[in-house]
Amino acid sequence: METPTLFICLYIICLSVFGLSTAADTLSSGQSMKDGEKLVSTGQSFELGFFSPGNSKNRYFGMWCKISPETVVWVPNGDRPLTDSHGFLTFSHDGDLVLVNQSKSVVWSSNLSRVVKNPVAQLLDTGNLVLRENSSLNCDDYRWQRFDHPSDTLLPGMKLGWDVKIGFERCLTSWKSKDDPFPWRLYFQVEH
Repeated sequence: METPTLFICLYIICLSVFGLSTAADTLSSGQSMKDGEKLVSTGQSFELGFFSPGNSKNRYFGMWCKISPETVVWVPNGDRPLTDSHGFLTFSHDGDLVLVNQSKSVVWSSNLSRVVKNPVAQLLDTGNLVLRENSSLNCDDYRWQRFDHPSDTLLPGMKLGWDVKIGFERCLTSWKSKDDPFPWRLYFQVEH
């Protein structure tokens, strides 16, 4: 048997034994996402997971462009970093999307105003992470969306300014440094 043919046969055997692993774009009730795991949008545009920026030893949860992982577009726990790799993303008993540290303390929450009985979080190709009721017939009926909570990057489809419907102002905030995504003093907002 020729060498290339041998490698092809071994490759096919490995695929059949170990299976193909594809990253999902959703997290459903009862599931959690640990450090080292990722959600990837269907069109492979964005990834969601844990990372350490620059020379930092802290761990942050965030979203970045898949083709350019150093281009981080959202960090919800910039002000509350994890100090180890034992954090995970999951759902609370009332359907909130929560980031939890090793001691099971909530570091970040989607902070829903109403209970979601069967939640699902989905990473869209727009860079929007959405939370909805899994049984909802309307896939655009979001109970929470990350586009309402920008950090330092404005993506197409995001809005800035005061939103009367949800009752707060959306603005961009800079990172403290390239190693620290703490929301810093420089910010951009729309004047009323």
